[in-house]
Amino acid sequence: MSKRSSAKYKLDRRMGENIWGRPKSPVNKREYGPGQHGQRRKGKMSDFGIQLRAKQKLKGYYGDVTEKQFKKAYIEASRMKGDTGQNMIGLLERRLDAIVYRAKFAPTIWAARQLVSHGHIRVNGVKCNIASRRCAVGDVIELGSKAQEMALVIEAQSLAERDVPDYIGQDGNTKVSFVRVPSLDEVPYPVKMEPNLVVEFYSR
Repeated sequence: MSKRSSAKYKLDRRMGENIWGRPKSPVNKREYGPGQHGQRRKGKMSDFGIQLRAKQKLKGYYGDVTEKQFKKAYIEASRMKGDTGQNMIGLLERRLDAIVYRAKFAPTIWAARQLVSHGHIRVNGVKCNIASRRCAVGDVIELGSKAQEMALVIEAQSLAERDVPDYIGQDGNTKVSFVRVPSLDEVPYPVKMEPNLVVEFYSR
Protein backbone atom coordinates (compact mmCIF):
# COMPACT_ATOMS: atom_id res chain seq x y z
CA MET A 1 0.00 0.00 0.00
CA SER A 2 1.36 3.45 -0.91
CA LYS A 3 1.77 5.96 1.89
CA ARG A 4 1.11 9.67 1.66
CA SER A 5 4.54 11.29 1.88
CA SER A 6 3.46 14.90 2.41
CA ALA A 7 0.70 16.98 3.99
CA LYS A 8 -2.44 16.76 1.85
CA TYR A 9 -3.14 20.49 1.79
CA LYS A 10 0.31 21.27 0.33
CA LEU A 11 -1.18 20.42 -3.05
CA ASP A 12 -3.93 23.02 -2.52
CA ARG A 13 -1.34 25.72 -1.81
CA ARG A 14 0.83 24.70 -4.74
CA MET A 15 -2.10 24.78 -7.17
CA GLY A 16 -3.72 27.83 -5.58
CA GLU A 17 -7.08 26.03 -5.57
CA ASN A 18 -9.24 24.26 -2.97
CA ILE A 19 -9.05 20.92 -4.82
CA TRP A 20 -11.34 18.93 -2.50
CA GLY A 21 -13.67 21.81 -1.60
CA ARG A 22 -12.84 21.40 2.10
CA PRO A 23 -13.49 24.22 4.59
CA LYS A 24 -10.10 23.54 6.26
CA SER A 25 -8.09 24.24 3.10
CA PRO A 26 -5.40 26.93 3.58
CA VAL A 27 -6.34 28.37 0.16
CA ASN A 28 -9.52 29.69 1.77
CA LYS A 29 -7.27 32.09 3.72
CA ARG A 30 -4.47 32.76 1.22
CA GLU A 31 -4.54 31.92 -2.47
CA TYR A 32 -0.86 32.52 -3.20
CA GLY A 33 1.71 29.73 -3.32
CA PRO A 34 3.78 28.45 -0.38
CA GLY A 35 7.20 29.76 0.65
CA GLN A 36 8.65 33.23 1.14
CA HIS A 37 8.35 34.03 -2.59
CA GLY A 38 4.84 32.60 -2.96
CA GLN A 39 3.17 35.96 -3.52
CA ARG A 40 5.61 36.97 -6.24
CA ARG A 41 5.59 33.68 -8.16
CA LYS A 42 3.39 34.70 -11.09
CA GLY A 43 5.60 33.95 -14.10
CA LYS A 44 4.14 32.75 -17.40
CA MET A 45 3.88 28.98 -17.47
CA SER A 46 5.08 26.88 -20.41
CA ASP A 47 2.79 24.37 -22.18
CA PHE A 48 4.64 21.56 -20.39
CA GLY A 49 4.10 23.33 -17.04
CA ILE A 50 0.37 23.68 -17.70
CA GLN A 51 0.09 19.99 -18.64
CA LEU A 52 2.14 18.88 -15.62
CA ARG A 53 0.00 21.01 -13.32
CA ALA A 54 -3.21 19.47 -14.72
CA LYS A 55 -1.72 15.98 -14.21
CA GLN A 56 -0.60 16.69 -10.63
CA LYS A 57 -4.00 18.18 -9.76
CA LEU A 58 -6.02 15.23 -11.10
CA LYS A 59 -3.64 12.64 -9.66
CA GLY A 60 -3.53 14.45 -6.29
CA TYR A 61 -7.32 14.62 -6.09
CA TYR A 62 -7.53 10.80 -5.90
CA GLY A 63 -5.24 10.72 -2.87
CA ASP A 64 -2.59 8.05 -2.74
CA VAL A 65 -2.67 6.98 -6.38
CA THR A 66 0.94 6.34 -7.38
CA GLU A 67 2.46 7.66 -10.61
CA LYS A 68 2.65 4.06 -11.87
CA GLN A 69 -1.08 3.46 -11.22
CA PHE A 70 -2.03 6.81 -12.74
CA LYS A 71 -0.02 6.26 -15.93
CA LYS A 72 -1.45 2.74 -16.19
CA ALA A 73 -4.96 4.27 -16.13
CA TYR A 74 -3.93 6.59 -19.00
CA ILE A 75 -2.51 3.71 -21.07
CA GLU A 76 -5.67 1.66 -20.53
CA ALA A 77 -7.89 4.65 -21.36
CA SER A 78 -5.95 5.29 -24.59
CA ARG A 79 -6.66 1.73 -25.76
CA MET A 80 -10.40 2.08 -25.21
CA LYS A 81 -12.82 3.46 -27.79
CA GLY A 82 -13.86 7.10 -27.50
CA ASP A 83 -12.22 10.11 -25.85
CA THR A 84 -9.12 9.14 -23.84
CA GLY A 85 -9.63 11.90 -21.23
CA GLN A 86 -13.24 10.85 -20.59
CA ASN A 87 -12.21 7.18 -20.44
CA MET A 88 -9.51 8.02 -17.90
CA ILE A 89 -11.99 9.82 -15.62
CA GLY A 90 -14.31 6.79 -15.90
CA LEU A 91 -11.50 4.42 -14.84
CA LEU A 92 -10.50 6.59 -11.86
CA GLU A 93 -14.11 6.91 -10.69
CA ARG A 94 -14.48 3.11 -10.76
CA ARG A 95 -11.82 2.72 -8.05
CA LEU A 96 -13.32 1.32 -4.84
CA ASP A 97 -11.87 4.10 -2.64
CA ALA A 98 -13.34 6.74 -5.00
CA ILE A 99 -16.80 5.14 -4.80
CA VAL A 100 -16.59 4.93 -0.98
CA TYR A 101 -15.70 8.65 -0.95
CA ARG A 102 -18.49 9.57 -3.41
CA ALA A 103 -21.01 7.58 -1.31
CA LYS A 104 -20.12 9.81 1.69
CA PHE A 105 -18.93 6.83 3.74
CA ALA A 106 -15.75 8.86 4.48
CA PRO A 107 -15.01 12.60 4.81
CA THR A 108 -11.86 12.52 2.64
CA ILE A 109 -10.40 10.33 -0.10
CA TRP A 110 -7.65 9.23 2.35
CA ALA A 111 -10.19 8.20 4.96
CA ALA A 112 -12.00 6.25 2.24
CA ARG A 113 -8.79 4.41 1.37
CA GLN A 114 -8.21 3.63 5.04
CA LEU A 115 -11.76 2.29 5.47
CA VAL A 116 -11.17 -0.09 2.56
CA SER A 117 -7.67 -1.20 3.59
CA HIS A 118 -8.87 -1.91 7.16
CA GLY A 119 -11.53 -4.28 5.84
CA HIS A 120 -14.64 -2.21 6.62
CA ILE A 121 -16.08 -2.33 3.08
CA ARG A 122 -17.95 -5.16 1.35
CA VAL A 123 -18.40 -5.49 -2.40
CA ASN A 124 -21.32 -7.71 -3.40
CA GLY A 125 -21.35 -9.09 0.16
CA VAL A 126 -17.63 -10.00 0.20
CA LYS A 127 -15.06 -8.09 2.29
CA CYS A 128 -12.54 -6.26 0.12
CA ASN A 129 -9.43 -4.43 1.34
CA ILE A 130 -7.97 -3.38 -2.03
CA ALA A 131 -8.58 0.36 -2.50
CA SER A 132 -7.57 0.31 -6.17
CA ARG A 133 -10.07 -2.45 -7.03
CA ARG A 134 -12.08 -1.44 -10.08
CA CYS A 135 -15.82 -1.85 -9.61
CA ALA A 136 -18.20 -2.88 -12.38
CA VAL A 137 -21.60 -1.39 -13.15
CA GLY A 138 -24.14 -3.03 -10.83
CA ASP A 139 -21.69 -3.78 -8.01
CA VAL A 140 -23.11 -3.21 -4.51
CA ILE A 141 -20.81 -1.52 -2.00
CA GLU A 142 -21.72 -1.49 1.68
CA LEU A 143 -20.27 -0.60 5.06
CA GLY A 144 -19.39 -3.36 7.50
CA SER A 145 -21.32 -3.41 10.81
CA LYS A 146 -18.40 -1.96 12.84
CA ALA A 147 -17.87 0.89 10.36
CA GLN A 148 -21.53 1.95 10.62
CA GLU A 149 -20.91 3.07 14.21
CA MET A 150 -17.60 4.86 13.56
CA ALA A 151 -17.54 8.61 14.31
CA LEU A 152 -15.64 9.20 11.06
CA VAL A 153 -18.43 7.64 8.99
CA ILE A 154 -21.20 9.44 10.88
CA GLU A 155 -19.33 12.74 10.38
CA ALA A 156 -18.95 12.09 6.63
CA GLN A 157 -22.64 11.35 6.16
CA SER A 158 -23.59 14.65 7.81
CA LEU A 159 -21.29 16.77 5.61
CA ALA A 160 -23.16 19.44 3.71
CA GLU A 161 -20.20 20.36 1.49
CA ARG A 162 -20.88 17.63 -1.08
CA ASP A 163 -23.72 15.43 -2.36
CA VAL A 164 -23.83 11.85 -3.59
CA PRO A 165 -23.73 11.99 -7.44
CA ASP A 166 -26.40 10.39 -9.66
CA TYR A 167 -24.14 7.55 -10.84
CA ILE A 168 -24.01 6.23 -7.25
CA GLY A 169 -27.36 4.68 -6.32
CA GLN A 170 -28.19 4.96 -2.61
CA ASP A 171 -29.95 2.22 -0.65
CA GLY A 172 -30.18 3.76 2.82
CA ASN A 173 -27.12 5.17 4.60
CA THR A 174 -24.96 2.05 4.53
CA LYS A 175 -25.32 0.62 1.03
CA VAL A 176 -24.83 1.99 -2.49
CA SER A 177 -24.60 0.57 -6.00
CA PHE A 178 -22.44 1.69 -8.90
CA VAL A 179 -25.10 2.64 -11.46
CA ARG A 180 -22.95 3.68 -14.42
CA VAL A 181 -19.50 4.89 -15.45
CA PRO A 182 -19.71 8.71 -15.31
CA SER A 183 -18.60 11.26 -17.87
CA LEU A 184 -16.41 14.22 -16.88
CA ASP A 185 -19.44 16.53 -16.62
CA GLU A 186 -21.14 14.24 -14.08
CA VAL A 187 -18.21 14.02 -11.67
CA PRO A 188 -18.62 16.61 -8.87
CA TYR A 189 -15.10 18.05 -8.85
CA PRO A 190 -14.94 21.24 -6.72
CA VAL A 191 -12.44 22.71 -9.23
CA LYS A 192 -12.03 22.42 -12.99
CA MET A 193 -10.19 19.26 -14.04
CA GLU A 194 -8.62 19.04 -17.50
CA PRO A 195 -8.01 15.39 -18.45
CA ASN A 196 -7.31 16.49 -22.04
CA LEU A 197 -4.13 18.20 -20.78
CA VAL A 198 -3.19 15.03 -18.87
CA VAL A 199 -3.53 13.08 -22.14
CA GLU A 200 -1.32 15.66 -23.88
CA PHE A 201 1.26 15.33 -21.07
CA TYR A 202 1.55 11.55 -21.42
CA SER A 203 1.35 11.45 -25.22
CA ARG A 204 4.32 13.78 -25.76
